[in-house]
Amino acid sequence: MATMTDLLPARSTNLLSAAPTCAPRPTPEDAGPVQVGPLAGFAVVAAVLLWVVGAEYGAQKATVLALGLGLGLALFHSRFGFTSAWRQLVAVGNGSGLRAHALLLGTTATLAALLIGTSTGLFGSSPVPAGAPIGVGLVLGSFIFGVGMQIGGACASGTLFAVGSGQASIVLTLVGFILGSVLYAWQFALVDNLPSFAPIVMADHIGWLGSWIVTIVVLALIVLGSRAWQSRHNPPPTAAVATSRGLGRIMRGSWPMLVGAVVLAVLAAGILLVSGGTWGVTSAFGLWGAKALQAIGLHPEAWAYWQQPAQAAQLQASVLADKTSLTNIGIIVGAALAATAAGTYSLRQRIPIRTATAALLGGVLLGVGARLASGCNIGAYLGGISTGSLSGWIWGLAALVGTWVGLKLRPLFGLGNPKPNDSVC
Repeated sequence: MATMTDLLPARSTNLLSAAPTCAPRPTPEDAGPVQVGPLAGFAVVAAVLLWVVGAEYGAQKATVLALGLGLGLALFHSRFGFTSAWRQLVAVGNGSGLRAHALLLGTTATLAALLIGTSTGLFGSSPVPAGAPIGVGLVLGSFIFGVGMQIGGACASGTLFAVGSGQASIVLTLVGFILGSVLYAWQFALVDNLPSFAPIVMADHIGWLGSWIVTIVVLALIVLGSRAWQSRHNPPPTAAVATSRGLGRIMRGSWPMLVGAVVLAVLAAGILLVSGGTWGVTSAFGLWGAKALQAIGLHPEAWAYWQQPAQAAQLQASVLADKTSLTNIGIIVGAALAATAAGTYSLRQRIPIRTATAALLGGVLLGVGARLASGCNIGAYLGGISTGSLSGWIWGLAALVGTWVGLKLRPLFGLGNPKPNDSVC
């Protein structure tokens, strides 16, 4: 996900600029006036999309889109961070973001165990876990993704909500993300047979109750370990969080990150309940890129990747029939609704060349890495860990190593890293 601290509208510098300064998270009192025109426009877009998808593809697809809209709202208001959480952990020893991850993962794991363990789904779906092969592709891809997050300033879901909330720099990250996904599909034959083992899902060996217990115990140990790590490193204090309450804060202010974790977990479980699969992001980027190539007369359908049965069917169908595309579109539009309601929507046009280069290159690394690893911080990390797949834990560890490397590379692009005397926001 995005560097959520980088995405706050109350920033004094460009989104990806070096050495940004922080301000308290926005409250209803210091947010701008509601941007009525843009808000109305995005509301019309959301309503039309829901109507078209429901009429053409049914209630199940429309519900997935609606859940995506909710994810966009929650991501914007909570600024829930994956990239920033790992950056703060590695750079200054602040483990608060990692503990928020643990809450998100634990809550989603609890809901997923209830849903998958009882085989309960809506619209005739049967919820299934997200297990990925364990091998070179997983480790290499998640490492590359970790590097790309820190250079590009965003991850998968964070890229979407940043674009939706009007962050022009992250549009370049999204473009790079799509390019990287297309590059992977184009050269799929080179990486199709990397050494790997079959997915390992704990429930297949110890049942869903045992899988859930192991997951919660490991997450509890991570929470305790992050507190010990933070105590040892004595990171700078966290910036002030809005204290206002009521409807104004819910609709226009910022939410505590832990609240955001719970809301996101419920919505992620909703996607599992409605569609039968976990929340994912990055498979849609390859589809969007292939559709764009077809629109200009090229033929990606001839590539080995798109000749696989599942991928061929995906490419032949409409984007609005694709579950992952629907959630992605929902996140973008939902974040736009939230940003315009908060009065913070803006498209910044001045992007320094080094910033633009970092965003584009980081996006390409994100796209390639996500495809190699069979998922991103959402599909592989959240989806994998929450459904008891060993691949999710491996993804997180390798991406954390990639984060360390990415932090070393950021100064090459004029990007700042947290310092011990910086405020954390």
